[in-house]
Amino acid sequence: MQIFDIFLLEAVLNGILFGGVLALLALGLNLIFGVIDVVWICYAELMMLGMYCVFFLHKVHGLPLVAAFGAAVVLVAFLGVLLHVLVIRPVLNSEPINQLLVTGGVLTFLQAAATLAFGIDFRNLGVSMPSLAVGEISLPWSRISAALTALVAMTALYVFLKKTYLGTAIRAISQDRAIMPLMGVSPSRIYLLTSAIGGALAGLGACLLVLQYDVHPAIGLTFGPLTFMVCVLGGLGNMLGGFIAAFIFAQLIAVGGFYFHLEWGYVMAFGFFIIMMFARPQGILGAK
Repeated sequence: MQIFDIFLLEAVLNGILFGGVLALLALGLNLIFGVIDVVWICYAELMMLGMYCVFFLHKVHGLPLVAAFGAAVVLVAFLGVLLHVLVIRPVLNSEPINQLLVTGGVLTFLQAAATLAFGIDFRNLGVSMPSLAVGEISLPWSRISAALTALVAMTALYVFLKKTYLGTAIRAISQDRAIMPLMGVSPSRIYLLTSAIGGALAGLGACLLVLQYDVHPAIGLTFGPLTFMVCVLGGLGNMLGGFIAAFIFAQLIAVGGFYFHLEWGYVMAFGFFIIMMFARPQGILGAK
Protein backbone atom coordinates (compact mmCIF):
# COMPACT_ATOMS: atom_id res chain seq x y z
CA MET A 1 0.00 0.00 0.00
CA GLN A 2 1.38 3.40 -0.95
CA ILE A 3 2.12 5.74 1.93
CA PHE A 4 2.10 8.96 -0.08
CA ASP A 5 1.87 9.94 -3.70
CA ILE A 6 0.44 12.73 -5.79
CA PHE A 7 -3.00 11.11 -5.79
CA LEU A 8 -3.17 11.32 -2.01
CA LEU A 9 -2.72 15.08 -2.34
CA GLU A 10 -5.52 15.06 -4.90
CA ALA A 11 -7.74 13.18 -2.43
CA VAL A 12 -6.94 15.74 0.30
CA LEU A 13 -7.80 18.64 -2.02
CA ASN A 14 -11.05 16.97 -3.05
CA GLY A 15 -11.82 16.50 0.65
CA ILE A 16 -11.33 20.22 1.22
CA LEU A 17 -13.70 21.04 -1.65
CA PHE A 18 -16.31 18.57 -0.37
CA GLY A 19 -15.89 19.95 3.15
CA GLY A 20 -16.86 23.42 1.93
CA VAL A 21 -20.25 22.18 0.71
CA LEU A 22 -20.78 20.12 3.89
CA ALA A 23 -19.97 23.19 5.96
CA LEU A 24 -22.60 25.19 4.08
CA LEU A 25 -25.29 22.56 4.73
CA ALA A 26 -24.27 22.30 8.40
CA LEU A 27 -24.33 26.09 8.70
CA GLY A 28 -28.01 26.25 7.74
CA LEU A 29 -29.00 23.47 10.12
CA ASN A 30 -26.93 24.94 12.97
CA LEU A 31 -28.42 28.38 12.41
CA ILE A 32 -31.94 27.00 12.73
CA PHE A 33 -31.14 25.00 15.85
CA GLY A 34 -29.22 27.86 17.45
CA VAL A 35 -32.10 30.29 17.03
CA ILE A 36 -35.28 28.19 17.10
CA ASP A 37 -33.89 25.29 19.18
CA VAL A 38 -35.44 22.70 16.86
CA VAL A 39 -33.48 20.28 14.64
CA TRP A 40 -34.89 19.96 11.13
CA ILE A 41 -34.37 16.25 10.51
CA CYS A 42 -35.97 16.84 7.10
CA TYR A 43 -33.38 19.48 6.12
CA ALA A 44 -31.81 17.37 3.37
CA GLU A 45 -35.24 16.60 1.90
CA LEU A 46 -35.77 20.33 1.34
CA MET A 47 -32.45 20.26 -0.49
CA MET A 48 -33.72 17.32 -2.57
CA LEU A 49 -36.74 19.38 -3.67
CA GLY A 50 -34.40 22.20 -4.64
CA MET A 51 -32.40 19.80 -6.80
CA TYR A 52 -35.58 18.67 -8.56
CA CYS A 53 -36.53 22.32 -9.08
CA VAL A 54 -33.22 23.03 -10.84
CA PHE A 55 -33.50 19.86 -12.92
CA PHE A 56 -37.01 20.52 -14.23
CA LEU A 57 -36.58 24.25 -14.80
CA HIS A 58 -33.29 23.87 -16.67
CA LYS A 59 -33.39 20.41 -18.23
CA VAL A 60 -37.09 20.13 -19.03
CA HIS A 61 -38.26 23.72 -19.47
CA GLY A 62 -35.02 25.20 -20.80
CA LEU A 63 -34.64 27.98 -18.23
CA PRO A 64 -31.08 29.35 -18.00
CA LEU A 65 -29.10 27.60 -15.30
CA VAL A 66 -28.53 30.74 -13.23
CA ALA A 67 -32.26 31.53 -13.28
CA ALA A 68 -33.04 27.93 -12.26
CA PHE A 69 -30.59 28.26 -9.37
CA GLY A 70 -32.23 31.48 -8.21
CA ALA A 71 -35.70 29.94 -8.41
CA ALA A 72 -34.54 26.91 -6.38
CA VAL A 73 -33.10 29.10 -3.62
CA VAL A 74 -36.32 31.14 -3.41
CA LEU A 75 -38.51 28.02 -3.50
CA VAL A 76 -36.65 26.24 -0.69
CA ALA A 77 -36.54 29.45 1.38
CA PHE A 78 -40.33 29.61 1.03
CA LEU A 79 -40.61 25.93 1.96
CA GLY A 80 -38.53 26.65 5.06
CA VAL A 81 -40.99 29.34 6.13
CA LEU A 82 -43.92 27.05 5.33
CA LEU A 83 -42.35 24.25 7.38
CA HIS A 84 -41.98 26.56 10.35
CA VAL A 85 -45.53 27.89 10.17
CA LEU A 86 -47.30 24.57 9.59
CA VAL A 87 -45.10 22.11 11.49
CA ILE A 88 -42.54 23.71 13.80
CA ARG A 89 -44.56 26.52 15.37
CA PRO A 90 -47.26 24.20 16.80
CA VAL A 91 -44.61 22.07 18.58
CA LEU A 92 -42.23 24.82 19.71
CA ASN A 93 -43.13 24.27 23.36
CA SER A 94 -43.30 20.49 23.13
CA GLU A 95 -40.71 18.00 24.29
CA PRO A 96 -37.64 17.70 22.01
CA ILE A 97 -38.57 14.11 21.13
CA ASN A 98 -41.91 15.32 19.77
CA GLN A 99 -40.13 17.91 17.64
CA LEU A 100 -37.78 15.27 16.24
CA LEU A 101 -40.68 12.93 15.51
CA VAL A 102 -42.71 15.54 13.67
CA THR A 103 -39.80 16.65 11.49
CA GLY A 104 -38.99 12.97 10.91
CA GLY A 105 -42.58 12.58 9.72
CA VAL A 106 -42.06 15.45 7.28
CA LEU A 107 -38.92 13.67 6.03
CA THR A 108 -40.89 10.50 5.28
CA PHE A 109 -43.73 12.47 3.70
CA LEU A 110 -41.42 14.41 1.37
CA GLN A 111 -39.58 11.27 0.28
CA ALA A 112 -42.85 9.47 -0.44
CA ALA A 113 -44.32 12.48 -2.23
CA ALA A 114 -41.20 12.86 -4.40
CA THR A 115 -41.29 9.15 -5.26
CA LEU A 116 -44.95 9.38 -6.32
CA ALA A 117 -44.46 12.60 -8.25
CA PHE A 118 -41.10 11.96 -9.94
CA GLY A 119 -40.57 8.19 -9.77
CA ILE A 120 -37.42 6.45 -8.61
CA ASP A 121 -35.33 7.22 -11.68
CA PHE A 122 -31.93 8.85 -11.27
CA ARG A 123 -31.94 12.11 -13.24
CA ASN A 124 -28.82 13.95 -14.34
CA LEU A 125 -28.73 17.66 -15.04
CA GLY A 126 -26.48 17.03 -18.04
CA VAL A 127 -24.19 20.00 -17.41
CA SER A 128 -20.62 19.06 -18.25
CA MET A 129 -17.83 21.05 -16.63
CA PRO A 130 -14.10 20.57 -17.32
CA SER A 131 -11.45 19.78 -14.73
CA LEU A 132 -8.57 21.89 -13.53
CA ALA A 133 -5.34 20.02 -14.22
CA VAL A 134 -2.21 20.94 -12.25
CA GLY A 135 0.48 18.43 -13.12
CA GLU A 136 -0.95 15.02 -12.40
CA ILE A 137 -3.67 16.45 -10.13
CA SER A 138 -7.13 16.86 -11.65
CA LEU A 139 -9.88 18.71 -9.78
CA PRO A 140 -13.42 19.03 -11.26
CA TRP A 141 -14.53 22.61 -11.75
CA SER A 142 -17.96 21.58 -10.47
CA ARG A 143 -16.42 20.92 -7.04
CA ILE A 144 -14.18 23.97 -7.15
CA SER A 145 -17.04 26.32 -8.05
CA ALA A 146 -19.27 24.68 -5.43
CA ALA A 147 -16.65 25.14 -2.69
CA LEU A 148 -15.99 28.77 -3.70
CA THR A 149 -19.70 29.55 -3.80
CA ALA A 150 -20.16 27.95 -0.38
CA LEU A 151 -17.29 30.06 0.99
CA VAL A 152 -18.82 33.26 -0.41
CA ALA A 153 -22.25 32.37 1.03
CA MET A 154 -20.79 31.59 4.46
CA THR A 155 -18.84 34.86 4.44
CA ALA A 156 -21.96 36.81 3.43
CA LEU A 157 -23.97 35.20 6.23
CA TYR A 158 -21.21 36.00 8.73
CA VAL A 159 -21.20 39.67 7.67
CA PHE A 160 -25.02 39.75 7.83
CA LEU A 161 -25.07 38.31 11.36
CA LYS A 162 -22.30 40.62 12.59
CA LYS A 163 -23.05 43.91 10.84
CA THR A 164 -26.81 44.25 10.44
CA TYR A 165 -29.63 44.93 12.90
CA LEU A 166 -31.51 41.77 11.94
CA GLY A 167 -28.33 39.72 12.20
CA THR A 168 -27.69 41.12 15.66
CA ALA A 169 -31.26 40.27 16.66
CA ILE A 170 -30.79 36.71 15.42
CA ARG A 171 -27.59 36.31 17.44
CA ALA A 172 -29.17 37.89 20.50
CA ILE A 173 -32.30 35.76 20.48
CA SER A 174 -30.17 32.62 20.16
CA GLN A 175 -28.44 33.62 23.40
CA ASP A 176 -31.45 34.74 25.46
CA ARG A 177 -34.97 34.13 24.14
CA ALA A 178 -36.73 35.39 27.25
CA ILE A 179 -35.31 38.91 27.32
CA MET A 180 -35.64 39.79 23.63
CA PRO A 181 -39.41 40.56 23.64
CA LEU A 182 -38.73 43.09 26.40
CA MET A 183 -36.31 44.84 24.06
CA GLY A 184 -38.87 45.19 21.26
CA VAL A 185 -37.76 42.20 19.17
CA SER A 186 -40.50 39.85 17.98
CA PRO A 187 -39.27 36.25 18.34
CA SER A 188 -41.88 34.98 15.88
CA ARG A 189 -40.57 37.27 13.13
CA ILE A 190 -36.98 36.30 13.85
CA TYR A 191 -37.98 32.65 13.69
CA LEU A 192 -39.57 33.18 10.28
CA LEU A 193 -36.50 35.07 9.02
CA THR A 194 -34.19 32.33 10.33
CA SER A 195 -36.31 29.63 8.68
CA ALA A 196 -36.14 31.52 5.38
CA ILE A 197 -32.35 31.89 5.62
CA GLY A 198 -31.92 28.24 6.61
CA GLY A 199 -34.14 27.20 3.70
CA ALA A 200 -32.22 29.45 1.31
CA LEU A 201 -28.95 27.82 2.40
CA ALA A 202 -30.48 24.39 1.75
CA GLY A 203 -31.58 25.65 -1.68
CA LEU A 204 -28.08 26.92 -2.41
CA GLY A 205 -26.69 23.57 -1.31
CA ALA A 206 -29.09 21.92 -3.77
CA CYS A 207 -27.72 24.10 -6.58
CA LEU A 208 -24.15 23.12 -5.73
CA LEU A 209 -24.87 19.40 -5.40
CA VAL A 210 -27.04 19.04 -8.52
CA LEU A 211 -23.93 19.79 -10.60
CA GLN A 212 -22.17 16.76 -9.08
CA TYR A 213 -24.85 14.18 -8.21
CA ASP A 214 -27.91 12.61 -9.82
CA VAL A 215 -31.30 13.66 -8.49
CA HIS A 216 -33.57 11.01 -6.96
CA PRO A 217 -36.05 10.88 -4.05
CA ALA A 218 -33.53 9.23 -1.69
CA ILE A 219 -30.70 11.73 -2.24
CA GLY A 220 -31.53 13.20 1.16
CA LEU A 221 -30.52 9.92 2.80
CA THR A 222 -27.01 10.48 1.47
CA PHE A 223 -26.52 13.97 2.89
CA GLY A 224 -29.09 14.22 5.69
CA PRO A 225 -27.43 11.91 8.25
CA LEU A 226 -24.00 13.24 7.28
CA THR A 227 -25.06 16.87 7.80
CA PHE A 228 -26.72 16.04 11.11
CA MET A 229 -23.62 14.21 12.38
CA VAL A 230 -21.41 17.12 11.32
CA CYS A 231 -23.59 19.47 13.38
CA VAL A 232 -23.55 17.14 16.40
CA LEU A 233 -19.80 16.60 16.17
CA GLY A 234 -19.19 20.34 16.04
CA GLY A 235 -21.70 21.04 18.81
CA LEU A 236 -25.35 21.58 17.89
CA GLY A 237 -25.96 25.26 17.26
CA ASN A 238 -22.24 26.10 17.14
CA MET A 239 -21.47 27.35 13.64
CA LEU A 240 -17.69 27.39 14.02
CA GLY A 241 -17.75 23.86 15.43
CA GLY A 242 -19.87 22.70 12.50
CA PHE A 243 -17.41 24.34 10.09
CA ILE A 244 -14.46 22.47 11.64
CA ALA A 245 -16.37 19.17 11.85
CA ALA A 246 -17.37 19.39 8.17
CA PHE A 247 -13.74 19.41 7.07
CA ILE A 248 -12.82 16.62 9.49
CA PHE A 249 -15.59 14.42 8.07
CA ALA A 250 -14.70 15.32 4.49
CA GLN A 251 -11.02 14.46 5.00
CA LEU A 252 -11.80 11.13 6.66
CA ILE A 253 -14.08 10.21 3.75
CA ALA A 254 -11.66 11.39 1.06
CA VAL A 255 -8.45 9.96 2.53
CA GLY A 256 -10.15 6.76 3.70
CA GLY A 257 -11.58 6.36 0.21
CA PHE A 258 -8.11 6.82 -1.26
CA TYR A 259 -6.40 4.17 0.87
CA PHE A 260 -9.25 1.67 0.92
CA HIS A 261 -12.61 2.31 -0.80
CA LEU A 262 -15.12 5.16 -0.76
CA GLU A 263 -17.54 3.17 1.40
CA TRP A 264 -14.73 2.53 3.88
CA GLY A 265 -14.12 6.27 3.98
CA TYR A 266 -17.69 6.73 5.23
CA VAL A 267 -17.21 3.88 7.71
CA MET A 268 -14.11 5.62 9.09
CA ALA A 269 -15.98 8.93 9.40
CA PHE A 270 -18.92 7.32 11.19
CA GLY A 271 -16.58 5.35 13.44
CA PHE A 272 -14.76 8.55 14.38
CA PHE A 273 -18.12 10.16 15.14
CA ILE A 274 -19.10 7.33 17.49
CA ILE A 275 -15.77 7.50 19.34
CA MET A 276 -16.09 11.28 19.72
CA MET A 277 -19.59 10.94 21.12
CA PHE A 278 -18.16 8.79 23.92
CA ALA A 279 -15.15 11.06 24.46
CA ARG A 280 -16.88 14.43 24.04
CA PRO A 281 -20.67 14.07 23.75
CA GLN A 282 -21.25 17.84 23.65
CA GLY A 283 -19.23 18.10 20.44
CA ILE A 284 -15.93 19.72 19.57
CA LEU A 285 -16.95 23.26 20.55
CA GLY A 286 -20.24 22.53 22.29
CA ALA A 287 -20.88 23.61 25.86
CA LYS A 288 -21.26 20.93 28.53
